[in-house]
Amino acid sequence: MQIAALKKAGCAKLFKDELSGATGVKRPAMLRCLKALKKGDTLIVWKLDRLGRSLRDLITMLDDLKQGGVKFHSLTEAIDTTTPTGRAMWQMIGVLAELERSLISERTHAGVSAAKKRGVKFGRKPKLTRQQVDHARKLIERGETVGDVADTLRVSRATVYRALGC
Repeated sequence: MQIAALKKAGCAKLFKDELSGATGVKRPAMLRCLKALKKGDTLIVWKLDRLGRSLRDLITMLDDLKQGGVKFHSLTEAIDTTTPTGRAMWQMIGVLAELERSLISERTHAGVSAAKKRGVKFGRKPKLTRQQVDHARKLIERGETVGDVADTLRVSRATVYRALGC
């Protein structure tokens, strides 16, 4: 169905990946398609999700195409950057994507702030407890090497140096 629609739209060359792009796997046909595009070409897709899996990826890709002088047309969503209406529609999608990014950022910051107020600690847990650090300090004061102390505590020398603030 998609191939028939693309042929009907006048596509001169078709690129088809056999694997799902949702798996995160590189799509070789998509990469070949993007490399083949030249200034003045029009990239036609059956649906927006055939081009990018996230709105951010899609906007980045279409901005790159625009900078390269490549036009874009999505058959299903009726977005055609060769027309003033299509360009306006694409700009509105870009504005909504920017709003989405801002809202996600605000929610993330609010969640982190609320978690910190509840006493949640962020970051990796220390490899050495306070008692182990005190023990390491005493051993080094007695003349043990940092390497020996690290071996005793089963950590790297760098971990011992970091814990002691050296």
